[in-house]
Amino acid sequence: MKRRLCKLVLTFVAAGTATTVTAQDAGQLKKSEAVYTYWCATCHASGPGMPGTQALQAKYNGKPPAVLIERADLSPELVKLTVRNGVSVMPFFRKTEISDAELDALAAWLSKGTSE
Repeated sequence: MKRRLCKLVLTFVAAGTATTVTAQDAGQLKKSEAVYTYWCATCHASGPGMPGTQALQAKYNGKPPAVLIERADLSPELVKLTVRNGVSVMPFFRKTEISDAELDALAAWLSKGTSE
């Protein structure tokens, strides 16, 4: 009986922890998407007239994909370096524009394909 009760308690504790992590992940995901939508999507989304996407398409010829959210080869370090320093015609972004916390969230979100 004690063993069953212990298993039941552990199951509830584990379920509560999983819910907390999921809620945190959802908040982080929303934050990352908001940063991407505001600062990045105007140049790096899919569709015609996106200068960042067009430049990456010309550079890589579709391998890897030109649309940033479709990439699986971006590391958090590369994202952070590129955002803070810019590259080619892409401007750099100051900490007053994209905070370190926002950049960490964005970098983790964009590099999601490299950790799977």
